[in-house]
Amino acid sequence: MGQGQKVKEGSLPNHRKYRNPSFDKETILRFVAEMKRLIPILLFPVFGLMLFLGGCAQFQNSPVYDSPAYKPHDPSKVVVKVSLSKQMVYVMEGRRPLLVTACCVGVPSHPTPKGNFSVLSKQRNKRSGEYGFAVLRNAILPCEASNAHGHYVGYPMPYYVEFTPGYGFHLGWVWPVPKSHGCIRIHANDAGKFFALVRIGTPVRIANAQAEDETLGANFKRPSDYGDPELPLPLLTAQRYFEQLKPVILQ
Repeated sequence: MGQGQKVKEGSLPNHRKYRNPSFDKETILRFVAEMKRLIPILLFPVFGLMLFLGGCAQFQNSPVYDSPAYKPHDPSKVVVKVSLSKQMVYVMEGRRPLLVTACCVGVPSHPTPKGNFSVLSKQRNKRSGEYGFAVLRNAILPCEASNAHGHYVGYPMPYYVEFTPGYGFHLGWVWPVPKSHGCIRIHANDAGKFFALVRIGTPVRIANAQAEDETLGANFKRPSDYGDPELPLPLLTAQRYFEQLKPVILQ
């Protein structure tokens, strides 16, 4: 179509006349300014979705600490070995490892006792008789049992396996350094397996080092979730805390 040539009426729908639009400089500048204002608003949900998906991917890819555990052929041959220097627990049946897992032992002022012991008792839903919470009408406050005001509820110590009076293995945060008051903490995903593998009378040997440190414990990966937030206090002080523990599976 040549320049200046008119469009015949009726050649386009609705019998309307059309011409090439023209924009002046002011219109173009207003258009550019408006797009600068709108682009961040339009792209924000996209960036938010990208961050969310990236965060989910990072969460899903974070390592989960869950050591395999194996049923013994002869439960009477099971022996527990604890290395204080490595902070490792080896549940052995002869030379066969049934469970190898990291642990957290007592601080120097409250050390884990050394020596040869045996399992004295087992209690799945154990609570501390020394440290816990004062449950008041409108608050739940951490406290020692001797200083509790209101109703005292001990800190949960599930899968408790006592090896000498006042000391035992139990579920708890497994730090890379000693943190307990003498008990031996085992990761939440492994404590139930340990509990299932031992029985009353199972030997427990605790020393600065064990022969397995150089083999099974060499370069063994430790939990990295010890800094995670604590569970809500209403859950820690309720019976349902024990009901949500992970089921135990032995291979």
